[in-house]
Amino acid sequence: MLALIAPELPVGPQWSYEVKWDGYRALLYKRGTSVSLVSRRDADLTKTYPAVVDAARTLRSREAVLDGEIVALDDNGQPSFQALQHRSVAGTFAIAYYAFDVLEVDGESLVALPLHERRERLGVVVRGTAILLSEPLPGSPAEIARTVRQFGLEGVVAKRIDSRYEAGQRSGAWVKVKFQQRQEFVIGGFRPGGGSVDALVVGYYKGPKLLAAGKVRAGLTPRLRTELFSALDALVTATCPFANLPSAKTGRWGEGIAADDMATFTWVEPQLVAEIAFTEWTAGGSLRHAAFVGLRTDKAPSKVRRE
Repeated sequence: MLALIAPELPVGPQWSYEVKWDGYRALLYKRGTSVSLVSRRDADLTKTYPAVVDAARTLRSREAVLDGEIVALDDNGQPSFQALQHRSVAGTFAIAYYAFDVLEVDGESLVALPLHERRERLGVVVRGTAILLSEPLPGSPAEIARTVRQFGLEGVVAKRIDSRYEAGQRSGAWVKVKFQQRQEFVIGGFRPGGGSVDALVVGYYKGPKLLAAGKVRAGLTPRLRTELFSALDALVTATCPFANLPSAKTGRWGEGIAADDMATFTWVEPQLVAEIAFTEWTAGGSLRHAAFVGLRTDKAPSKVRRE
């Protein structure tokens, strides 16, 4: 089940609110002592996160299907998406699974139950185990938003307490509000520099067309520049994949790519998805002050749209 993005939290007694965890969404399947983790793109994550597999074996049911988020947590319980992605950093973080929904328990499907009943069943299965429980947040929407911002968390997901579980749907029964301007973009090109990446060119799909949203240089550490160069070098193509390049001109913030600049970039097949933070969209439809956060192996490039 997916959430619609919204500019502010909905208000009313029919809504409850949870932290939007900054990690990889995954379904957890437990069948006796057998456990598997599956991403939104149906990728098998089981061997990638053995700590979550071990934690799942402590669940208080023989069989269960949970929906949740794989996260990397620091000593203060703060999630880090970059630590989750880069193993050299993740050694100082705890890899955990926050469960926020349950679809099945011991062969009984729960998807038709309202959310408040599924949460009760989820609590029975998860509480007291090594799997973490994503609890509803107390307080008014304004108080919740203020507290989540203070802790530097990505956002809040509001859910109707009477909603059934609608797999693969954005029905509006779940709504997400991001307090940091971040979303996924497809990498379609890069500017090389000394055997590494100097800047990325990212974009999003509008119908069948891939539209460039701007260049990204911030957030690229020396190690990331080298790693990205290796990944992108295998995808090099002679054709620019962006339908709106070259730009007529570059903007005052340097977000455009004029015809004279096109030759400085190397184009790639649009197969990699990156999480990008930015301050805002310009009037011309480009990102302002964009910064690289990490690659998203759990998102399909063809599904990336402007949020």
